[in-house]
Amino acid sequence: MNFHPTPPTTIKAVAFFDGQNLFHSAKEIFGYTFPNYDPQKLAQTICSSKGWQLVETRFYTGVPDTEDDQFWNYFWIAKLLQMSRQGVYTFSRPLHYRNRTILCPDGHQHTVLVGEEKGIDVRIAIDTIRLAHKNTYDVALVFSQDQDLSEVAAEIRTIAQEQDRWIKIACAFPHNQAQKHTKRGINKTDWLPFDKLLYDVCLDPRDYRPKK
Repeated sequence: MNFHPTPPTTIKAVAFFDGQNLFHSAKEIFGYTFPNYDPQKLAQTICSSKGWQLVETRFYTGVPDTEDDQFWNYFWIAKLLQMSRQGVYTFSRPLHYRNRTILCPDGHQHTVLVGEEKGIDVRIAIDTIRLAHKNTYDVALVFSQDQDLSEVAAEIRTIAQEQDRWIKIACAFPHNQAQKHTKRGINKTDWLPFDKLLYDVCLDPRDYRPKK
């Protein structure tokens, strides 16, 4: 028997941001060199365009220790504090650094220090599933392109059937139609690519980078 629930009259949405994932994607697609987006504005703009009611914005990121990177530690601590003041739920974990060897186009190897997040994608997955069980949202609006979250989409469909209600998981991500290699959203989700014009409407006017 096919499962085709009817969407509710008022569609509630919760936005889940992978802060580092969105930053690196916006850097690659739009050319920005620091996380200059306002998560609340971005989530609200996309929800409004779809006719969804944004009920909560949740932001997750890794933060380096001051000993590893004082600049980015200062930036993220200040940005997270401002988001909390705006009513955004924030979750942070320490960034762990390790050396990674990369192969340059000329054939030479080069070693760079790379920060890696541990547990951010797991925390987003747990919270997305937990809030679905609590009927907090009808749409999980995920700002990430981490394919590990595709399994969450499958779980959301199971929850929808168990609760006999309409639930959707959507993936919003930066997109430039002029680029040859288009970026993919998370598999098993509804893709909501957004361009630089929409992104620029949602910039954070504050600059949290420490003054030199």
